[in-house]
Amino acid sequence: MNKIEARKKYLDLRKKLDNVQIISKSISISNNLQDLPIWEYNFYHIYLPIKEKNEVDTMPIINILNNKKKKVLIPKSDFNNTTMKSFLLNDNTVLKKNNYGITEPINNEEFLGRIDVIFIPLVAYDLIGNRVGYGKGFYDKFLKNQNNKILRVGLSFFNPEKRIKIDEHDENLDFCVTPNRIFSF
Repeated sequence: MNKIEARKKYLDLRKKLDNVQIISKSISISNNLQDLPIWEYNFYHIYLPIKEKNEVDTMPIINILNNKKKKVLIPKSDFNNTTMKSFLLNDNTVLKKNNYGITEPINNEEFLGRIDVIFIPLVAYDLIGNRVGYGKGFYDKFLKNQNNKILRVGLSFFNPEKRIKIDEHDENLDFCVTPNRIFSF
């Protein structure tokens, strides 16, 4: 399967999910996530979901991170050059939806420190950790520009494809968490 086929198949599957399914599956993902060996770290980068695209709701995960006293970072995207920056999420963070429906911080300074774990949105993935996103390359570029090895955790409502053909610039996952299990790559 190529990335275009995978993207179409899984975006169509996500469209069929109703709000109850999204909430239930997202909670199951956050519960399964607690079994990962990732909790000794300090800085966790996590996306805020685009509800209109039926993405995994990350608020239960953010609550877990806050309860564990972890530092939560959220992205802000620059669509002119398809880059992304991290910002600390705290009680003073002001959030606003951008023109693409992505909730982002509009205050705070960019976080320039070491990110330990990143939760990555995805459309599809395969059994060896290849990830398919929306096709703009934001996360691939972001991961390539980090100075350290970040644990990469995908979140998906669905099981993996056997194999998806990816491009040379695509970055792989270390784990993917679904409502039913954890995949390790």
